Amino acid sequence: MSMKSAIKCNCGQRIIAKDVMQTGYYLRLFGPSFVYVKFRCSRCKKLGEQFVKQEEWEDGILRDIPSEKTSDEKARFDAMGPIDIHEAIQAHFQIDDLQSLMEKFVPHEESK
Repeated sequence: MSMKSAIKCNCGQRIIAKDVMQTGYYLRLFGPSFVYVKFRCSRCKKLGEQFVKQEEWEDGILRDIPSEKTSDEKARFDAMGPIDIHEAIQAHFQIDDLQSLMEKFVPHEESK
């Protein structure tokens, strides 16, 4: 699906169908017509409205983008819990020691 535009709140949150309170058409005789969308942001809870050019409007504009994770992966990540400070520090030192990271993940050729 090629998405020409997306509706976003001023806080940056993408607006999807469940956030929409009202839609309508703003038809003009000259120039472009618009689709009017009134919404309440699910993140900041503020009311907003936006006009989208009718030629840029498509049915998928208000659909949520599906997650790339499978349900098994989501369950496994949820079971892991949030990353704690000790894991973050450990990752920092592993990245600091780039040579050991390269040896671990990049296969090197045998000397001939």
